[in-house]
Order: sequence, then C-alpha cells, then structure tokens
Amino acid sequence: MFHGTITEELTNHEEWSHYNENMIQDHKDFVFVKFSGLHLKSMENLQSCISLRVCIFSNNFITDIRPLKSCIKLVKLDLHGNQIKSLPDTKFWSGLKNLKLLYLHDNGFAKLKNVCVLSACPSLLALTMFDCPVSLKKGYRHVLVNSIWPLKALDHHVISDEEIIQNWHLPERFRTYNCRLFFNFCPALKKGSTYEDEINNIKYVISKINEIMAHNSPVLIVQRWIRGFLVRKHLRIKISSDICVT
Repeated sequence: MFHGTITEELTNHEEWSHYNENMIQDHKDFVFVKFSGLHLKSMENLQSCISLRVCIFSNNFITDIRPLKSCIKLVKLDLHGNQIKSLPDTKFWSGLKNLKLLYLHDNGFAKLKNVCVLSACPSLLALTMFDCPVSLKKGYRHVLVNSIWPLKALDHHVISDEEIIQNWHLPERFRTYNCRLFFNFCPALKKGSTYEDEINNIKYVISKINEIMAHNSPVLIVQRWIRGFLVRKHLRIKISSDICVT
C-alpha cells in the first residue's frame, strides 16, 4: 500500500502495467488511469495526461483536482471517497467539454454556491454528490438540477420533468424520486476492469438514462407523439396527392 504520489504508483504499482504497458515516460498518451484506495494525496502528474478520457481516483486523500485542467478529453471522472471540499472555478469546468459522468459523492463539499460552478460543464449528464454535507442542504437537488442544464441524472435518480418545470404536479409514475426513475449509475468498481470495459460502461449508463427519460418524461412522450402525428399526416397527404396524379 502506497501513501505518496502518482509517480510512485506509476513506477511501483503492479496493477498499472495491465492498463498502460511501457508508457511510464509518455503520460500524454494515457487514456485511462485507475488509482482507487491507494491513499494518494496528489494528482500532480495528471496535468501532462492530455489524452486522458477515463480517470478513476476514488477512495484516496485528494484535496485539489486542479491538475486535471489539461485533461480536456475526459469523459468520465470518478473522485468519490476523497477529501475534496471545494471545486475549481467555471473556467476549469468549461474546458472539460466532453465530460459526461462525474462522481463526487462521499467528499467534503458543504456550500451550494461552490458546487454550482459545475453549471459551466457543457456536456455533464450524470452527477453524484450524495454523502456530502451539501446534499443535506435545503433545496440542494433543486438548485443543482436547475443550474446544470445538460444534467439528466443526479445521485440515484434520473431527473423528472416535475423538477424542471415549476409548479407542475404530475401523476405518481412521473414524480420525482419515483421508482421508475431510480438508476444506480455508479456501481462498485470491478477489479481489473480495462479501458474498453469503462467505455462500454459509459455507453451503457448514458443509454440507460436516455431510455428511462424516454419512458418517464411527459414532455418527451408528448414530443414523440406529436412528431409521429406530423409524420403520419405528411405521409397521408403525400399518398393522397400521388393517387390523384395517377
């Protein structure tokens, strides 16, 4: 068990070679790093990992994630179980244009104002912040849902239309926290998972969230019905005109 930095892990940890063989000196080519439960305190060497797409740094002692500012290709970032109390500013998050899954649960965030900087993340679809002090704040979910516009899932539930449209009271099956909207999109990490496994998991999570929304969002259901109606109407007109011509 190590208690130091990424550099020590790169050169000593047995599991690393399974992911990035012979790449110790060429950080810029890394697409996947997984350092979970290794008591790491710093992410300083990740600033050179400009190709990084999946970063798993859970259950460590990380407090500062600013070294990730150069990792603009990140799609999934898992930082749960650390000691992070504040997030970088909006400039940091606006640079992560591809970030879709962000796991921040079990950290030390206490202020809603600081967490709202995530609104600058243009593609963020799923976020976890349960088991953080901020999740106990009144209006926590309402503020995040209405601040981070691309967001589709927060903690263990897909976002309902009722949370987005003010004063709209829906039938039980469409309401916030309904069992139909439940989805654990941050299951326990599997030992030995590869980059391909992670990419497939990302695709599955995004697909599942979209599927749940498609069946449990009145807005999407109505939009789908209207599109179908207009297509059928267009086809009927076209068929009628073709018959008249013949």
